[in-house]
Amino acid sequence: MSKTTNTRIFKSIRRRVPLFAALGDETRVTLLIRLADGQLLSITQLTDETQMSRQAVTKHLRILEDAGLVRGKRQGRQQLFQIEPKSIDDAKDALDLISRQWDDALARLKSFVED
Repeated sequence: MSKTTNTRIFKSIRRRVPLFAALGDETRVTLLIRLADGQLLSITQLTDETQMSRQAVTKHLRILEDAGLVRGKRQGRQQLFQIEPKSIDDAKDALDLISRQWDDALARLKSFVED
């Protein structure tokens, strides 16, 4: 793989670091799962059935929002949240890129060992 290709891959993945950092927390992944059906949910609805406070849920939602994984929308006095599918697609694309890079490295290693 060329140095230019490696640089391009590195830059592509590096800009997604906040996204992967946000996904590195079980609570935030749980919130994403709750939002996965596409419905707009309030902080109160997301807090229901959990042991977390509204403040804790709000903190996690802000991190997800900053990473581009969810989008908040004001409706009256409530803040409603929904998943941002494009960011999930971005994460998948980054993981596909990493997977291809590993596949290439393993193929080169196999070729080297077999020769």
